[in-house]
Amino acid sequence: MFYKNARIFAGDFQFHTGAFEVVDGRFGAVLPENVPQDAVDLNGATVIPGLIEVHSHGNSGYDFSDGHYEGLVEMAKYYLRCGVTSFAPASMTLPYEVLEKAFATAKRLAEEKPEGCAVLRGVHMEGPYFSYKKRGAQNPEYLKLPDFEGFAAMQERCGGMVKIVDVAPELEGAAEFVGKAKALCTVSIAHTDSDYDHAKAAFDAGATHLTHLYNAMPGIHHRNPGVIPAAAENANVRAEIICDGMHIHPASVRLAFSIFGGERMIIISDSGRCAGQPDGTRFDIGGQFATVIDGVARLDDGTIACSAANLWQCLTNVLSWGIAEEDAVRAATYNPACAIGADKLVGSIEEGKIADFIVCGEGYADKRVFLAGVEQK
Repeated sequence: MFYKNARIFAGDFQFHTGAFEVVDGRFGAVLPENVPQDAVDLNGATVIPGLIEVHSHGNSGYDFSDGHYEGLVEMAKYYLRCGVTSFAPASMTLPYEVLEKAFATAKRLAEEKPEGCAVLRGVHMEGPYFSYKKRGAQNPEYLKLPDFEGFAAMQERCGGMVKIVDVAPELEGAAEFVGKAKALCTVSIAHTDSDYDHAKAAFDAGATHLTHLYNAMPGIHHRNPGVIPAAAENANVRAEIICDGMHIHPASVRLAFSIFGGERMIIISDSGRCAGQPDGTRFDIGGQFATVIDGVARLDDGTIACSAANLWQCLTNVLSWGIAEEDAVRAATYNPACAIGADKLVGSIEEGKIADFIVCGEGYADKRVFLAGVEQK
């Protein structure tokens, strides 16, 4: 099937007006010279790849770390309704046996691929190798020093489902952990009180990701630069950023894009089970309790716990904050695909890739979501 008269975000990360083809669930020709007369006319609509969420804990009253298959299915259905066609749910700082149950559930969903669900393409293991001081909403009872043997054993048992693992670089053995774990997945710096030197050592050892930039890490100081400049000056490092409008001021989002560039930024929601739930919702998060207040979830001590937004809302926020459209879309599609090693399958509109795409209304006010070429209702 051909679609014509579309404003397409193509594989060169620029918008082009033209046509594209879908054949057996994958993209065929993109911007072909010859277009059939009976091609579906999109009347100038904008077409972007399906969104890819690499840091979300839950939605609709469910959390990935619960390890409940039916709940994960409901989460995947919500993601798809929100334009997220691929996702890698994030775990919390919990005991290994709890994490293994969640990872096994993820493996089952990835294998079964139920209808009406976003495709699970891995797991983001957020914790337990974190700083106590910068633990945020992570449960301090379960914090551990970096443990490559334990991590590698879990990774083997879950069939390599972990695509991102987080670590605080100032912890004993962190650089050694990074050097070994990078062979198994993307290694990210997170929940850290690190100085510049420890952070640089971790990036030099092979860490290529920064989890929720600004949050749960030291700010930039001209005499004590810390994690952020160490990440920025390493061209291999991509940075996630929460764009719910609550965690980070729009000016700081613009600053991040100017520092890292659109090719290295990743938009995330960092949503919890409260996403899609009303204000006042009280819920469990990693053995602690939080409440949604004015659109953001907070622990009882006031600490921000997670977001109540979804990735589509985050993308439209970023567009409204003055980030270039090409950079914003790339940060919600191709860049996260690269972070989880799925960029050969999804993340861009290119011949041979899975035809996950969104037909966007004017100003991204509405959307039609296609999964493997099939429109989702």
